[in-house]
Amino acid sequence: MLGLRGRQLLHLQINVKRDTMRHVTIATRGSKLALWQAEHISAELKKQYPGLTVELLKIKTTGDKILDVPLAKVGGKGLFVKEIEEALLDGRADLAVHSMKDVPAELPEGLIVGVTPPREDPTDSLLSVKYNGLDDLPTGAKVGTSSLRRQAQLAMIRPDLCVESLRGNLDTRVGKLLDGLYDAIIVATAGLNRLGLSAPKQEILGPPRFLPAVAQGALGIEYRQDRPEMAELLAFLNHADTADQIAAERSFLLRLEGGCQVPIAAHSVLDADGGLTLTGFVADTDGSNPLRLTISGPREEAASLGLALADSILEAGGREILARVYARG
Repeated sequence: MLGLRGRQLLHLQINVKRDTMRHVTIATRGSKLALWQAEHISAELKKQYPGLTVELLKIKTTGDKILDVPLAKVGGKGLFVKEIEEALLDGRADLAVHSMKDVPAELPEGLIVGVTPPREDPTDSLLSVKYNGLDDLPTGAKVGTSSLRRQAQLAMIRPDLCVESLRGNLDTRVGKLLDGLYDAIIVATAGLNRLGLSAPKQEILGPPRFLPAVAQGALGIEYRQDRPEMAELLAFLNHADTADQIAAERSFLLRLEGGCQVPIAAHSVLDADGGLTLTGFVADTDGSNPLRLTISGPREEAASLGLALADSILEAGGREILARVYARG
């Protein structure tokens, strides 16, 4: 344990490193949305620290390379972050900006997502050229999405729809809708807002009817744990409310050992009295056997609430659902 003098010296060293830092490299995917996110953080850093230069290191991840196969069939976790994390570990980059819904609940040793800026809208949006919303789609309408979470909830609400795989960057997916390849598509509202994308018709699909992915709409800034000066540099970007919500949702995912092969959803809400309410969802890929439970408690116990909710889901039949889904591969 460091004594008072030791802690003061360490803090001084961190401040010196932070104040003398003149260049930062951000690792990012090359999609329009990923670049928007990285450039947003870059702009915030340069505004906070005049004179700081920021470079973007564009990296193509496994998820970017495999576009003709649904993510659930690719297998594995971290399809959109693994190569970026390797750049952090080998020193090519100082930090990475992620969509938190793409980040596995377990991080590689030596890395930390220590900063979460304010969260965007966590909901999904149904986009269409002709139809006002989900209830207006005709029987057999073709709906595009590769998310098993979205597919399962669609099957529960409108089992008569024809759901087809839709991969690609957000602007590519919206373009396919506008080209007439789908009657509707479902995408994250946050991405639409960040890129200013739209379609003639849009319906928000949100709680309680439609639950989002874990940490949807949130950004996470990842860096090496042995770089405390990075934590100090980035601290001004952290948003306490978002951090507590993401802690609850990601601990839920961690306990379930969830990946893109399983329809898992979670949504957390903070109240004015310092409480947090978390709702979790698990189902078979066809929407059958849905489990949806809610837990509430102090926001200071956010991570513990997520673990407790996951345990309740597992005991209520979630363990069997997960085993079944993973057995199918």
